[in-house]
Amino acid sequence: MTGIYLISAFSIAALLFFNRNTFLNYLLVVLFGILQTAFTLYVCFNYKSTALVYFTFDSLGLLLLITLGIITLPALFHSYLYIVRHDETPQSRGIYFAAIVALITSITAAYLANHLAVIWIFTELTTLSASMLIYHHRNKLALEGTWKYLFICAISITFVFIGILFLSLSLQHAGSDDLSFSNLMLHKDELNQFWLKLSFLFIFTGFTAKLGLVPMYTAGIDAKDKAPAPAGALLASVLMNLGFTGIFRFYSVVAHTSLHSWANLVIMIAAVLSIFVAAVYMTKVMNIKRMFAYSGIEHMGIVMLGIAAGGIGYYAALLHIVLHAFVKSGLFFQFNQLYRTFQSKSILYTGNYFKYHPAGAIVLLLGFISATAMPPSGLFVSEFMIFRSLFESSHIAILIIVLVLLTIVIWAFGKNVFKILFLPVSGIDESKIPKINPWETLTQYAMLFAAIWLGLNPPAVFVDLLKDAVSILPS
Repeated sequence: MTGIYLISAFSIAALLFFNRNTFLNYLLVVLFGILQTAFTLYVCFNYKSTALVYFTFDSLGLLLLITLGIITLPALFHSYLYIVRHDETPQSRGIYFAAIVALITSITAAYLANHLAVIWIFTELTTLSASMLIYHHRNKLALEGTWKYLFICAISITFVFIGILFLSLSLQHAGSDDLSFSNLMLHKDELNQFWLKLSFLFIFTGFTAKLGLVPMYTAGIDAKDKAPAPAGALLASVLMNLGFTGIFRFYSVVAHTSLHSWANLVIMIAAVLSIFVAAVYMTKVMNIKRMFAYSGIEHMGIVMLGIAAGGIGYYAALLHIVLHAFVKSGLFFQFNQLYRTFQSKSILYTGNYFKYHPAGAIVLLLGFISATAMPPSGLFVSEFMIFRSLFESSHIAILIIVLVLLTIVIWAFGKNVFKILFLPVSGIDESKIPKINPWETLTQYAMLFAAIWLGLNPPAVFVDLLKDAVSILPS
């Protein structure tokens, strides 16, 4: 089934790219949505099994795949609305949907890959497909954002490749050349520590481009800004989860070696710097999509703090990354409606959103509460557990610094959101503001309430998957 899924999905992407018929394009998109849902269900029913040697349906892959499956359908729906309302040419429409399908398929394969080199291959495919989405508008700013994304991701993927070479040297010491994670775990005590340390540095740095973490976070900021909002929702959620997957799977091996404490130090430095960068830019940013993007950097910093702190932080980090994907995708889906209302991405030219589009304004308000981890947000639960893990691991100074930085983020985020929601905007012709169907916000409410429900009242099966995913890490 895995081979059928990959062949079918990439075939659909190819047909979308070359086909110009409107009806056939939309039919192919619907077929892909059905295919993605069917494959997700197949993975659920074949939990813990292996396919095509290089893919294993483990807890982490299943959790993130279900998250991707839930976000995929509204992403395709909002993409349809976006394409229809922008009078796209048959060529641009086909390229857009082909890129969306290729991106989702590549992310799916990378989630389930049990081999570092296989993750590397599909991560590179996400770079190519995401670049097509970033350049969708075909203007100077889109071109600038695309080249920047390609350049940084090319460097990052080269870093991962170099890290894989160093890992091979480390594994040679154990008399093996199999880079599957199960084999690495089997030979963890025999890995050459010098080459393993270099490998971790390069692989961790490389995957920060997708995760949205210092030092290569800049690739994602312009990408999420320049890409159409439905595509930006994928880049700001499930693609960031791919970066987490690459780091988490390799960290699971390193954590069982003598380099565990050193790796935690590297992660913690990158995490704190990421939250600091987010806090600084959030106080200055006037672009709504970039504001959402910098919020993502802050959250990824918090996630990696949970990994570095250990204990309950492992569980909380994985919970946080799932909940964040729902919240951030909901906010990006809402952006299209906000842009239709004000015809601007600038916070300076928005205001009184509650008056013009109450249903969308409530989404934005709930999204702000969720993204800043205030009750009743599910992210409040995961952040609290991460803070608890920092306290229990005696990282009190780090905890205080992070709390101060998060206070700045909440103030900056709140100032901008409340300006959009409540303060009047000058120079706007209210007669030209379109009436937006409240039903279009239904998917966004679903995303936000899913994040609240999974955080406050998680189903037993969800908790079991989280616990099983982190059970490979040392206690």
